[in-house]
Amino acid sequence: MRRFHCDVCENEVFFDSVSCERCSSKLGYMLSLDDVLVEGGDAAADAGLRRCGNAELAGCTWLTAQPGGLCESCQLTRTRPSDADAKGLRLFPIAEESKRHLVRDLTRLGFATRPEESGEPATVGQAPVFDLLSSVSESVTIGHANGVITIDLAEGDDSYREQVRQRLAEPYRTMLGHFRHESGHYYEWQLVEQTDRIDEARELFGDERADYQAEIDRHYDQGPPEGWQRDYLSSYATMHPYEDFAETWAHYLHIQDTLETAVAFELLPAPEPGASARDVVLDSWMPFATAMNVVNRSLGQRDLYPFVLPDTVIEKLAFIHSLREPSSIPA
Repeated sequence: MRRFHCDVCENEVFFDSVSCERCSSKLGYMLSLDDVLVEGGDAAADAGLRRCGNAELAGCTWLTAQPGGLCESCQLTRTRPSDADAKGLRLFPIAEESKRHLVRDLTRLGFATRPEESGEPATVGQAPVFDLLSSVSESVTIGHANGVITIDLAEGDDSYREQVRQRLAEPYRTMLGHFRHESGHYYEWQLVEQTDRIDEARELFGDERADYQAEIDRHYDQGPPEGWQRDYLSSYATMHPYEDFAETWAHYLHIQDTLETAVAFELLPAPEPGASARDVVLDSWMPFATAMNVVNRSLGQRDLYPFVLPDTVIEKLAFIHSLREPSSIPA
């Protein structure tokens, strides 16, 4: 994340800030400018910006040019909890906060979400859309299908999510991680399966036409193959080529966002212009991730980034990076 400052007093503010701690100015984020502006200030007024229509319901902190309309992130939500679902509505803003972070990630990296300009909800096929569902009264399966990403709002409850993480023996589990992973399924569908990159992807990740349910059954019955650490980010990535791609995609977003933040706060130098994805991982990311892990251990915490990146995984990350080429991204 880049650094932001209040237009009025120059105090440091943050991506989801709603007001300045120093001067109390009301703030909002504008995606097209990638900046936090004073609501009602000159910059916001000149652009005709006002608070997103989901400010109260979803805790949205973004600005939009649409009167009473929805911002670019909120437009992508197709389904939310019912008004009678108190627990679901309490967890809804947590999911929306992570989705805003994802939309900013994707936009900055050149992966268009292509929301409507009308301020109305997006439709399937025109953009990735999200069903943010409450599992209070029904079972919810996190996943992607034909352009729709489903998220279980229960994952916004820290205690629930930690129980699931331990039960599945996962090293890492966050709401933002879910959004990044599931968006990987959408963008593989859009930028790989429907393009001439598919054969290259199959060489790296495997043939996605393999029976998905059969591979799931195999994974949970037999576990990951011996020596999987040489070729995969996680044991979950070994389940099916779709999951390998999505895990790699999520980690690419993790790496890009974290490095942007570290550079912005002068914790490490910016990568050299034109540096390859491999060089960025080896020269910037891995030393920084190691340092973060050691700092966390100094505080008695688990590693912040509990993953190893073998050469095969770095090649996969480079493939994800290559999808940022303008020619690969549909208009």
